[in-house]
This record gives sequence, structure tokens and C-alpha cells, in this order.
Amino acid sequence: MTYVVTRSCCADASCVLACPVNCIHPAPGEPGFGQTEMLYVDPRTCVDCGACTTACPVDALKPHTGLTDAELPFLELNRAYYDAHPHEDRTPMALVPAQRRTSTAGLRVAVVGAGPAGLFAADELLRYPGVTVTVHDRLPTPYGLARAGVAPDHQDTQQVARLFRAVESQSGFSYRLDTEIGRDLHHEDLVRDHHAVVYAVGAAADRRLGIVGEDLPGSASATDFVAWYNGHPDHSATPYALDGERAVVIGNGNVALDVARVLTADPDALARTDISDRALAALRTSRVREVVVLGRRGPAEAAFTLPELLALAALDGVDVLVQGWPADVPPDATPKTAVLAELAARTPVAGRRRIVLRFRTRPTRILGDDRVTGLTVETAGAVESVEASLVLRAIGYRARPVPGLPFDESTGTVPHEGGRVRPGVYVAGWIKRGPQGFIGTNKSCAQETVSTLLDDLEAGLLTAPTGGDPAPGGHPGTVGLDGWRAIDESERAAGRRQGRPRVKLVDREQLLAAARPAPGRGPHPAGRRS
Repeated sequence: MTYVVTRSCCADASCVLACPVNCIHPAPGEPGFGQTEMLYVDPRTCVDCGACTTACPVDALKPHTGLTDAELPFLELNRAYYDAHPHEDRTPMALVPAQRRTSTAGLRVAVVGAGPAGLFAADELLRYPGVTVTVHDRLPTPYGLARAGVAPDHQDTQQVARLFRAVESQSGFSYRLDTEIGRDLHHEDLVRDHHAVVYAVGAAADRRLGIVGEDLPGSASATDFVAWYNGHPDHSATPYALDGERAVVIGNGNVALDVARVLTADPDALARTDISDRALAALRTSRVREVVVLGRRGPAEAAFTLPELLALAALDGVDVLVQGWPADVPPDATPKTAVLAELAARTPVAGRRRIVLRFRTRPTRILGDDRVTGLTVETAGAVESVEASLVLRAIGYRARPVPGLPFDESTGTVPHEGGRVRPGVYVAGWIKRGPQGFIGTNKSCAQETVSTLLDDLEAGLLTAPTGGDPAPGGHPGTVGLDGWRAIDESERAAGRRQGRPRVKLVDREQLLAAARPAPGRGPHPAGRRS
């Protein structure tokens, strides 16, 4: 028996460190770690001890005897990785850099952004004695896209929240949620009250197509659509046109596949997840039967990851098809094209909902007068019209400028050197490197930024705070750690009553009410006020 990695993982490296025979790669310090889609278990070296499954925070590892039919391709995927990358020079343990010896007593750092990048940065900082970290976010809830961006049918991926709860429990950690920088606090306030400020604000906007009809009702951003079905308080009440039989998603990254799956999913299956109740009600009455996913590039260059494609191909009750296989692409050119070629050979089943993947297809215009009725697309020089009532662009996220920081419009990032904007001000995550990588990529990104911050501390380049200890302060509506825990428990309790992971509160007022202490219990402790 061998253990198998079965999906894109968090790159936390817990499994690598737990493995007694060093059979999980790439490991920290090796090429590809933090950038690869997933880690891999060497079946020739694995001793079946199961230590990796205990260590994995997102349940990505399984014994090969426990694989479902849909997961069996991952067994070959793991084996094939070691044919190409034998790692014959591996050492008995993974290469993990030794923690530096730096005097960090009294170091106060503000982190702006409570998503994976911000919390991984907080975790790296709190490894050093005497450090306090206050994490700010404009929403009353943390975790960023791990809460509002992961598809509800990917509950395993959402288990990365276990890591974040462990970060929150560390001494020296505090939240200031429902706190918008530029409204409730300003950059100058953070600089005054801390030795350093780390911006991990992500990429909250989306890229546009720049074609006629893009602003018609029925044409929307997949970014906003994902936020809608995940119960983001800024988007939970947005209406979407689900009254037609066809929707078109422009772009073929993982977000595009997520949207296609949700639009064609059985609502009864979604009802067992943490999907927004409002979105679930709308999807129950949806007339959408087909989702066409358009990609400008060919099958070999598609932006979605192989694990996501394998999960799509294994959907039960939904036909997944490829329309128009390019003649110049060998079906077995890559593992990804091999899966796509198999989908291209499938015969649709009458009456089923379907997802249709099209490649080398460019949208040229969105059609309609007062709402979307379709779009024109170009494939190999030929232009055709595609009827649709909903068009979602999924061509990437884009960051917004951060007040007080420089911004490169061409890359949508803040210019930096190793995460340093200037001594005392740093960036991590998508605002630093652009919207690329996976949840785990933020870990190595945060490590680089924190290392640079500590370089500046050792060089005497950080300015001591001139304001008081910020922990007891905050504006009157601040949600602290205890407030977030109250929200979390409220949602989980509602979920337990319905047999779901949680029932999300989707209105800001509901969230703030849940964060307040119950009558008679008194205020939350200083520094964690709600």
C-alpha cells in the first residue's frame, strides 16, 4: 500500500516533515516548492505509516486502497512525477531553514488583510519571541478567499482554516476586523503605532474584457459571482440571470471551472455545503442546463490545474465535454491534454446538464439591447453567435492601488524588493506578486517578506512606535478575536442543526450582531473587543 496526494494542497509542508522516509516532494528548499500545483508521494519509498495523513491539515492524503474511482488517476499522477523527478539525492529529512536568532522582544507589527497571505505572515512573525501582531480587515470575518473564494463543493480545501485557527491561538495575536484602512484607521496611524506594517490586501478587483456589451445586465464578473454564492456580505444580495438554458464563462482557470460546476450542480448536493442560502434558493429555480467555458489558449496551455480538471472529469450526473479538438495538439502531449482528449471522445447523455470546454476561442462582442442574449466568438478566423442569458468573465483578479503606497498599473502590484516597499512598510500575497499561485504559495511568499522585515530590524532601519499600545484601541465597531469566534460558533451551530458544515451569515448587520457579547456576559477582553 502507498499513500497518495489527491488534490492541490496547502504547501504547509506538515506532511513533508512528518514523513520518516522523506518520500514527499518537492520539499522546502527544493525547486518548485510553493509553486507546484501539488506535492507527490513516492510509491517506491512510502512505508505506509500514515504519518502524513495525520499531519495534513486539509485531508489531501489517502491510502491507495481508500481512493474513490474519481481519485484513482492521482495514483498514476504521483508515480509519474517520480519518473520525471526521481529525487535520488534526497537527504533523510526535508531541508527546512533554521530559524534565525534575532532580538524581537517588543516588536509590534500590523498586518492589513486577514486572508491566507496575511495570516501566513502573522504566523511567520509569531514564531519569534516577544512579537505582537494585529491583523486588520475591512470585513467582520477573516480568511479572505479561503472563506469567500473556495467553491462550496470543495469543503476539503476549506479545511485550511484549521491552520488559521492555530495561528489565531498564538500568544501575541489579535484581530481588528470590520476596520477599513482609509476610513476607520489610516496608513499613518498604523506606521505611528507599529514598528512595521505588512499589506496583504490581495486583488479584490477583476480584469475586464474590453468588448462591446460588457456592461449589459447579465454580463458580470466571475469574481463577484463566486463571492455571491459564498455569502460575501458585499455581494450576497446581487441578482443573477439564471432564467436561460445556457451560461458562458470566459476564461479557463480554476475559477471558471468552479463557476461551471456550481451552475450545473445538483442543488440538493449543494444544500449539504456552506453555500449561501440566498444563492442556493436561486440555484434551485435555475433553468441553466449548459455552461460553455471559453479559453483563448489551446488545451495544453489551459490555466486550470490538473487536479481541478480531474475533479471536473469525474463529476457524477453532469456531462463534461470538449468541443472542437485542435488538430495540431497531440492528445497525449501532457497529462492535462490526455484527460481533455478523453473528454473530447465522450458521448453526451440525453437530458443531462453539461459543461462544454472550448479552446482557442475569443469573445468579440456581448449581444443584447437591455440585457444579455448571447455573444459573438471567433475560432480559427470564423465568427459565430452563441446564445446565452448569462456571461461571466473569469480572466483574472486585479489589485487596486493602496493609499500611501506606490503602484505599478501594468502589473497591478506594489513595487518592492523581497517584500520591502521601504523600511517599515512591506507587502505579501497577491498585492506583492500578482494574482498567481495557490493557497500554499502565500506561505513561501510570507516567509520572504518576514525575512526581509527582520533584516531591516537587525540593521536598525525600523522606527519605534510613537503611539501607545494599539491592542486595547480600535474604532467602536471593531470585531476582535472573540467576536470572530462568536460569529464562527453561531454559523457552525446553525450548520449542525441542518447537517451542514456551517450556515453563513451573509449580511454585515447579522455578522456584527453575532460578534457582540451576549447580554449579561460583559465585554470581550481588551485587545479582542467586538
